[in-house]
Amino acid sequence: MATAALSGETRIVLTNVAWDVYGRLAAESSRGGTRFTYDRGVLEIMSPSREHERVKRRIGRMIEALTEELNIPIESDGSMTLQSQLNEKGVEPDECYYIANEPRVRGRDDLDLAADPPPDLAIEVDIAASSLDHLAIYSALGVPEVWLCDGEKVEFYALETDGAYSRRDRSPALPFLNSADLERFLAMRNETDETTWIRSFREWARSLKR
Repeated sequence: MATAALSGETRIVLTNVAWDVYGRLAAESSRGGTRFTYDRGVLEIMSPSREHERVKRRIGRMIEALTEELNIPIESDGSMTLQSQLNEKGVEPDECYYIANEPRVRGRDDLDLAADPPPDLAIEVDIAASSLDHLAIYSALGVPEVWLCDGEKVEFYALETDGAYSRRDRSPALPFLNSADLERFLAMRNETDETTWIRSFREWARSLKR
């Protein structure tokens, strides 16, 4: 197996990795926060930075606060491993959510993407660019919507019938939300404490009901 180290976030890329080896590594890893992404024999192992974790949690808190304020049922599944042995692809999003399909997975601890729906929304934070095409992996897994964030900008992508993602200004799952709204609050994250920050976001979310 060849290895390569990428700058920015700590990433290691291994080539010629068998599917079962990837499966064992992902299942048995004891390193908290380590992310595994697999695409037909190429395995990327990423250890997120503090900035990465702060950004992904802020995005997650905004989604959760927004859906609470607007009374939208969701199921949050964090970095749940999404895999397809048929397509030889696997990924662990930073955050993922069931929204439209929440009733289909409610109360269940085990899901099988061969029979169950994938999350309606997956969040990917890449402070430094990944060596793998994460959108292609999410497409193979059938994830309807993916948000990509580099720490400052947030891009919404919706899965089309041809299997490609198209960029959208508004979230298909949460259509009252546009990327500029998230970017504005992300830019404010270092200006105050997190409690005050999320209260400001909640006040904005409540204004959407008026």
